[in-house]
Amino acid sequence: MSELPADGDAADRAAAQVPLTTGALARKLGVAPTTLRSWERRYGIGPALRAEGRHRRWTSRDVALLETMCRLTASGVPPAEAARKAKGTVGSHAAASRAPGASRAPGALPLGDVRQESRGLARAAVRLDAPAVERQLADAVGRYGVVVAWQEVMVPTLHAVGRKWASSGDRYVEVEHLLSWHVSTALRRRTPLPERQVDASPVLLACVPGEQHTLPIEALNAALGELGLPTRMFGAAVPAEALTAAVRRLGPAGVVLWAQARSTAIPSLAQQLADLRWGVRGARRQPSVVLAGPGWSGTSARGAVRPTTLTDAVDLLAGAYGASVS
Repeated sequence: MSELPADGDAADRAAAQVPLTTGALARKLGVAPTTLRSWERRYGIGPALRAEGRHRRWTSRDVALLETMCRLTASGVPPAEAARKAKGTVGSHAAASRAPGASRAPGALPLGDVRQESRGLARAAVRLDAPAVERQLADAVGRYGVVVAWQEVMVPTLHAVGRKWASSGDRYVEVEHLLSWHVSTALRRRTPLPERQVDASPVLLACVPGEQHTLPIEALNAALGELGLPTRMFGAAVPAEALTAAVRRLGPAGVVLWAQARSTAIPSLAQQLADLRWGVRGARRQPSVVLAGPGWSGTSARGAVRPTTLTDAVDLLAGAYGASVS
């Protein structure tokens, strides 16, 4: 994955000048639209504008006030008290938080220039608002599909949480665990289309022995399922003997080996799987071995390929079935 841009504040300031609908603001904040209506009804935090037909339109000041309230409630302040504080401080606080060089608000994640859905997802995760996290993820996958949702919504948020965790000692571990759990759940819940060929050889996906990071190959599994392609997911830390046995039993069209770190990548295992053959003499077959993950950087295996993005991996594997991402 490429590094994220350092700062998206200029884009945020430009976008803030356009009044938002309730749905758009809810996605931005990572809350449910009903929450915004409840806060308006209970605490008088409502939109400054009303379009024809009484449709709400939220201005940049409304957004700043609600962002302050979300930060306060995320830190444990009761909603009624958070509303009073937000109303009293939003003017000076909003101006200060948007000034060049200003520090980030407590609990904010270093997201940079990302899709608005990623910002809403991050806010919901920091609040440990599991229903909102689940809803944000389902909306992103439903709107963009697995590949875009993974690369442009889930990954930036996961990386931001990881950076916050690394710079904050033991803080935010719970945020990372909750977010990872719900990302995995959203990927597994993605309903695949019927397999294009019931008798077709599947793609086998597995982490190498000692590797526990499964989310990237869960995303690949979901993306292939979205195309209706047959897969078999084996998950984390699959022993070498079990991988070899599974390949012999299934006769897969492809084998995806995920390694997050160089310490877990095993080139000899990749070569062993790439050299496996089965079938009758004169018509023997062998799998296409895909080395996925940063752990394989600088290594290679004869006959294996190493895609650099989820899109590349999906295109590569789908091509064997005459399918494509689009």
